[in-house]
Amino acid sequence: MKKAFLQLHIAVFLAGFTGILGLLITLNEGLIVWYRLLITALTMWILFALLKKLQVISWADRLKIMGVGFIAAMHWVTFYGAIKYANVSVALVCFSAISFFTALFEPLILRKKINWTELLLGLVTLSGIYIIFHFDTQFKTGIMIGLVSAVLAALFPIFNREFLKRVNVETLLSWQQTGGFLTLSFLLPFYLQKFPAGHFIPTWSDFGWLLVLAWFCSVLAFQLSGNALKRLSAFTVNLTYNLEPVYGILLAFVVYQENKYLSHWFYWGFAIIAAALITHIFILIRVERKLTQAEIKTPQ
Repeated sequence: MKKAFLQLHIAVFLAGFTGILGLLITLNEGLIVWYRLLITALTMWILFALLKKLQVISWADRLKIMGVGFIAAMHWVTFYGAIKYANVSVALVCFSAISFFTALFEPLILRKKINWTELLLGLVTLSGIYIIFHFDTQFKTGIMIGLVSAVLAALFPIFNREFLKRVNVETLLSWQQTGGFLTLSFLLPFYLQKFPAGHFIPTWSDFGWLLVLAWFCSVLAFQLSGNALKRLSAFTVNLTYNLEPVYGILLAFVVYQENKYLSHWFYWGFAIIAAALITHIFILIRVERKLTQAEIKTPQ
């Protein structure tokens, strides 16, 4: 489990850059995600084919995984939309709400018993989000879009955990990115008609940042988090991903000086979110120790 936590935290650190990249890239949010998926999908198919890590799976599984890819694509569109309508800090802190939504959705989708500890920690995280921003009216639209993004973000790790029982990480990610790209390609003309873009072709600077977004914050980060998801629950993965706002917000402070727009409530909210994460990690460690002791005592 220690290796899984390490992989997960590296993935979260890489994911923390996505918000900053969303502002550095001058494209419309829909186009950012479209190019990200295009580069990521092509990279994964070529890389994983060369490494001989792709499995042959049924068309039923392919279509289901591609459907989850659509959910992931819509999460990214709304995430970058929240950045455009508010700022990086607002979008990333709203992202923290995935722990609460996961605690609600996971028992319903997987037909599991409700884990009241996870639900409580999710509520604690949600309260931290509320305290941080006090729902400043200038960020109202961005907050609403950010919460929609959090709902979508809570869903695909739950489905992925089930797929990973029979499909390896590389195959899952390749089909998922492809599904997201194909569905977004179909919807993008309608989206751009409603939300026009200033330009459609990335500049050389945009292209460079898109490569960073696709190769490091997507291919590498997704593979690491997918490996961690084999050992950890979807709730644990999502709760740990609350560090993504921490990394991203600190970068936003340095790059865009967004701390000028945040009050002392931010630090109180941040402390609450961090406390929820640390508490859950200690609970997991305690449970693992009890299971290990029980295995030792059980006669072979």
